[in-house]
Amino acid sequence: MKSASEYFTKEEQEKIETAVKAAEAKTSGEIVPMVVDSSYEYPRAELIGGGTLALAVGLICSWAFGGESIWWFLPIFIIGFFAFQQLIRNLPDFKRKLIHPDEMTAEVKEKALVSFLEHELHETRDRTGILILISLFEHRVQVLADSGINAKVPEHTWEEIVDMIIKGLKTGDACTATCQAIERCGELLQEHFPRKHDDTNELRNLVVEKS
Repeated sequence: MKSASEYFTKEEQEKIETAVKAAEAKTSGEIVPMVVDSSYEYPRAELIGGGTLALAVGLICSWAFGGESIWWFLPIFIIGFFAFQQLIRNLPDFKRKLIHPDEMTAEVKEKALVSFLEHELHETRDRTGILILISLFEHRVQVLADSGINAKVPEHTWEEIVDMIIKGLKTGDACTATCQAIERCGELLQEHFPRKHDDTNELRNLVVEKS
């Protein structure tokens, strides 16, 4: 799996930033796309997966070669646990299967909320910040809008944006999908939040979380 810093090429990052500038030229809203490796480390998946695999290997080896001796089982289990834990950590597709989808959904939502505050999207002049969070490990997208927008734009409106980017992630054309989603955000905001004569760019046009 590509890291967030590698997911979009430099040229693609520039295209996304250009799309943000074009969308914000129509509205007083502030749009911030953000790409992260994952929303959480999910240590429990590594512990359960590593422990289960180590237990199975330890039992099989002690039964096959050690006459079911605990002295065969324990060292194999301990070594196997750390080895399998590290293996799962480096195999994201396998690790993902050990995590309940609802847990990943909840962690992505929490990451979006924390990032919204960390990057000060809640401090725009008219409370019109929008975060588009792309969380690569979970294969999920979360759109979070500030109170000024939510007061006028129904929350379910953002499902269209999420679906648009998810489709791009699946087809390998995430850059184009993200740009289209940003353009759509601009269109949705333009109706309720037209650009003012004294508007300034208050937020970053792209946030890429470093590994």
